[in-house]
Amino acid sequence: MKNKFYFLFTGMMVCTNLCAQENWTSLFNGKNLNGWTKLNGTAEYKVEDGAIIGVCKMNSANTFLVTKKEYGDFILELEFKVDNRINSGIQFRSQSLKDYKKGLVHGYQYEIDPSPRAWSGGIYDEARRGWLYSLDKNPDAKSAFKPDSWNKVRIKAVNNQITTWLNGHLCADLIDDMNLQGFIGLQVHSINNARDEGATVAWRNIRICTENIEKEKTSPGIAQVNCIDNTISNKETQEGWVLLWDGKSPNGWRGARLDKFPDKGWVIEDGILKVIKSDGGESTNGGDIVTCNKYKNFELSVDFKITEGANSGIKYFVDTDLNQGAGSSIGCEFQILDDNKHPDAKLGVNGNRTLGSLYDLIPAAENKPYRKGAFNNARIVVKGNQVTHYLNDKKIVEYNRNNQQWRALVAYSKYAQWPAFGELAEGHILLQDHGDEVWFKNIKIREIN
Repeated sequence: MKNKFYFLFTGMMVCTNLCAQENWTSLFNGKNLNGWTKLNGTAEYKVEDGAIIGVCKMNSANTFLVTKKEYGDFILELEFKVDNRINSGIQFRSQSLKDYKKGLVHGYQYEIDPSPRAWSGGIYDEARRGWLYSLDKNPDAKSAFKPDSWNKVRIKAVNNQITTWLNGHLCADLIDDMNLQGFIGLQVHSINNARDEGATVAWRNIRICTENIEKEKTSPGIAQVNCIDNTISNKETQEGWVLLWDGKSPNGWRGARLDKFPDKGWVIEDGILKVIKSDGGESTNGGDIVTCNKYKNFELSVDFKITEGANSGIKYFVDTDLNQGAGSSIGCEFQILDDNKHPDAKLGVNGNRTLGSLYDLIPAAENKPYRKGAFNNARIVVKGNQVTHYLNDKKIVEYNRNNQQWRALVAYSKYAQWPAFGELAEGHILLQDHGDEVWFKNIKIREIN
């Protein structure tokens, strides 16, 4: 506890020192909306008591009040107060382009979320990729939001690093380079219930600093999300992360039954590793691919995208010598599946063949945060005999192996024929060819002592 207070005090001192050097420009004069323009929806914006008030309106799309000027590197500060019935956001480095969805506002959004989910301060990519940094990555920050009160926002964007705070609490640390410049915007979200019409969100004391902004010399002490494909950030390097796939070549991988990468069935294209669609069979085309190295205790992160009706998987503790016959190599599997379109989702027991499940053994939790038609993140953490599956940062499976309960579970599964299944001390990582097109990228691992 002493260390926690020390770091909090140190962080406040650093922030105070930075603030002393910052030259601020007001973006709102407290009287009218000069310098701002409304885009997309028909919700109302007005000025009352030195604040901009956004008013929800039925049958309106998301509405944005945006600055006429664009900003690149900056520190933005403001205060907001929101009706607890609605959510909202603050756009930054955002754009409205004629050739992108007919001018739809898109770009980074600082989330305003008074719901029990409590993701205020997280970063959402409006009208594009969705969540980039949810507060499931930093649950300690969920308590920062103050309902029915004014809340203080700080956003720092320098080069490709974005950092957010709420009421002095550090919320998000994001590395991304999709947009390095754009407008600032205030969102009134669309509503679906007539009883929410007239609900308001207010902003005041909006100011920005664009001079003498230094990049963080060290990354903040929270989890970082790196959205630049197939790269390792400085912080990830410090934490021991390495790329399992470099985004360009088959280096580090081979066929599960080959001493080289398959000549067919897989393609590397635009930073994506793709299984080519064939007949839907298990390892009947290019076959599975595995890492050349074996791993024991580790944290594995893989971004995947499922084409319609597809089936695949990420396996670990794989022994490529176990099964030399038909089908896939043997190992524990994080199932990748289109639950709505592939029949395997209805097989097995209690949903233990659905997306994210420990295939044919343990079903994934309900209400999985799956993003249809987009890349999703699978994360597998192994610490000795304890294993956890995450989907988009939500824990969906947790189990212990190498014990009596584990062996009983295996005995009633398709793996019963394999002696000591899942009990290897180490094994290969595998990406499965199940005859359907599935995409992979950002394949990273760090070994845990």
